[in-house]
Amino acid sequence: MLRSTTRIRTSHVGRLPPPKGWDEMPARLANAEITDPATIARQVVPAIAETVRRQAEIGIDCVGDGEYWTARSFAHYQAHFTGLEVRPLKPGEPPTTRHSTRERDECPDFYGDCDRAGTLFLVPGEKPTPPITERVVARGPIASKGPAAIRRQIDAFKAAIAASGAAVEEAFIPVLAPGWLDHFIFNEFYQTEEEFLSALADAIAVEYRAVVEAGFILQIDDPGLPDWWDMLKPEPSVAEYRRFARLRIDAVNRALSGIPEDRVRYHLCWGSWHGPHTHDLPLEHIIDLILEVKAQTYSFEAANVRHEHEWRLWQQAKIPDGKMLMPGVVSHATNLVEHPQLVADRIRRFVDIVGRENVIAGTDCGLGGRVHADLVWAKLKTLAEGARLASQAAWG
Repeated sequence: MLRSTTRIRTSHVGRLPPPKGWDEMPARLANAEITDPATIARQVVPAIAETVRRQAEIGIDCVGDGEYWTARSFAHYQAHFTGLEVRPLKPGEPPTTRHSTRERDECPDFYGDCDRAGTLFLVPGEKPTPPITERVVARGPIASKGPAAIRRQIDAFKAAIAASGAAVEEAFIPVLAPGWLDHFIFNEFYQTEEEFLSALADAIAVEYRAVVEAGFILQIDDPGLPDWWDMLKPEPSVAEYRRFARLRIDAVNRALSGIPEDRVRYHLCWGSWHGPHTHDLPLEHIIDLILEVKAQTYSFEAANVRHEHEWRLWQQAKIPDGKMLMPGVVSHATNLVEHPQLVADRIRRFVDIVGRENVIAGTDCGLGGRVHADLVWAKLKTLAEGARLASQAAWG
């Protein structure tokens, strides 16, 4: 990523609200229902161009395409990978690992009410999510079907940037980590967990390389690194969990083999749902593992009230030379729009730790779908305003 050589640069984590009247399109793109280049050029590129233009006007330096091409569905995974099937859920079986956590066991009424409402985000005007009745499983060798699916996204993004009329210096595309995919794809084929993760890594690596070869920053989305903690029953020891997590770090690095670190940023968070998060794994237990990922930049939650205090851990962390931090300085977890001065104060904490040139101001997680669209753009605006205030303090 470009360094903040004259001012604090800005970005975000990916998910943005779709343009008005476009609510159904992201799911159709993610599920590969729309693949015709002419249709994409006519219906998709102009909408993404609007998203790009709006980011640039607000003051976002490293822009995204809204992350409209990603879903957690069989149709999405089947468009990318071989070896997958879908089957009905067995009695008492969760459809994803996120549906069976120790926090859910502790707060059954809260999560029961959320499930009945069909939401974990409680956004005004959102459409309820229907219950999931099937499970995606690996029944054969998992392999990439080739880069065609990701190239549709890449080509549309390039065309949208050109059509936006905005001066875009840098842009990124998020792709899921192997240890995030296995929240939603269950192994019913491989003999060991290592074999399963390696297969996922080799399959997704094709898309990682396609993103980088196209000139974009590759963002690895890996909420699974910390949030698997609450999904394991009974609760493991920290030492046991670190061994579990290291398998997933190794899988990420396997998928990144041969990709220059300066083209990669690694994003982790504790999940974007609006719950209590009382069972989140403390950052102190995995911060050293995060720094083993072969990425130049690390994106993490630093505004979420459950994790804001953990900025102090970065003071003691052994951050290798040349690395950059992209702390979240606005949150997806509250409707309150942060004050620009608070954003600036959060940024300056990390400037004091790694130097002004090594800090990118970001968001805790994707904002689209987590808060109302009006608030998404207000939060990005205050992110840019806070970065300007922090830049004045850092450069004078």
